[in-house]
Amino acid sequence: MNILSRITGFILLFLLWPAVRPAMSQDYARMRNDMMRDQIISRGITHRSTLQAMRKVERHLFVDKSLRSRAYDDNPLPIGYGQTISQPFIVAYMTSLIDPRAGDKILEIGTGSGYQAAVLAHITDSVYTIEIVKELGQSATKRLEELGYNNIRVIIGDGYYGLPGQAPFDAIVVTAAAEHIPPPLIEQLREGGKMVIPVGSQFMVQNLILVEKKKGRITTRNMMPVRFVPFTRKENPKD
Repeated sequence: MNILSRITGFILLFLLWPAVRPAMSQDYARMRNDMMRDQIISRGITHRSTLQAMRKVERHLFVDKSLRSRAYDDNPLPIGYGQTISQPFIVAYMTSLIDPRAGDKILEIGTGSGYQAAVLAHITDSVYTIEIVKELGQSATKRLEELGYNNIRVIIGDGYYGLPGQAPFDAIVVTAAAEHIPPPLIEQLREGGKMVIPVGSQFMVQNLILVEKKKGRITTRNMMPVRFVPFTRKENPKD
């Protein structure tokens, strides 16, 4: 290739670059639309606010750059420190179960990458999320701030005890499997509120439980079998 041909090639690449960039962005939009159609709507998710939020949140921005081409796949993905970003359908299903609405105050246990919190933040006014892994909590805080989520507060700590200072909550979402439903979280649930939590051993299939508080009474329903990473506690828990 002579020098003139090289120069001509560089000029063409420079001229075409503005057209290439939108195409790359549009590809993520297409993958997100495919995810909505094939993984979420086709499986019966009809909660309007959940569907709108899932369409808006750019899931590929919540995973490592090396995994972005797989961000909209029908499975969880690693985010480091033995944790994962949940399967898109599970995020949509758990969100729809708590029936979030504008004005609600929601607590999430297990921030991870911040994806679930971002979905909730598109529906409600106030989201509090607790992450026990310091590095994940810090990276999620930075990511959410850079993306403009000013209605999410990330707290680094043991989620077993919730946030009594901010209670009661209209809904609670737990994104890690606990051996039992933490009593402090039940106490912090508002009258009429809902909590969704996977319960069971990390070595077995767990059950996704919907907890509801009605007239001071607690009811639970087993919704479906799931597999989540274990609920992590401090080395020296208070209990």
